[in-house]
Amino acid sequence: SLSVATSVCSFIAQMLALVSLPFLFQDRLGFSAVETGLLLTPWALAIAAAAPVAGRLADRYPPGLLCSAGLIVFASGLLTLAFLPAHPGIITIVWRMALMGTGFGLFQSPNNRAMLSAAPKSRSGGASGMLGTARLLGQTTGAAVVALLFARLPQQGPTVALLLASGCALVATAVSLARLYEA
Repeated sequence: SLSVATSVCSFIAQMLALVSLPFLFQDRLGFSAVETGLLLTPWALAIAAAAPVAGRLADRYPPGLLCSAGLIVFASGLLTLAFLPAHPGIITIVWRMALMGTGFGLFQSPNNRAMLSAAPKSRSGGASGMLGTARLLGQTTGAAVVALLFARLPQQGPTVALLLASGCALVATAVSLARLYEA
């Protein structure tokens, strides 16, 4: 249950960022749609690079520890994006996106493994369903919260969304750490 809760909180954070970042890049920073797409790419590449490493580390370390470390890195990346300078260079954005992706990649593999391995073999389908439900619940909630923020705070929406995403990632970190103290 702690792995599921961690997953929901982390996917809320992910979607808060993914939905708000294009608005930040295009509306506030003046990047084109193509440039915005390219600026989002380091996040996905970093996840793809970090996930196999995290999978191997999951064989040696408890998921609560690995996931928490990844979520702290993810939250740090979100926070640094929220406080971008007024006229950031491409590299300034790229390393922040890569930091976020690295953190999320370090989190996701061990957490998914913990969720799936916690269930008995006869309930593996149910565990897989919970994994998908947690992801979808988090993503849907995150997207809805961004819409709410943009309606209420049109100018500050992207920045507030990133700050809130960082907070959600830190809540996910706390929930993940609680797994280390389970009996």
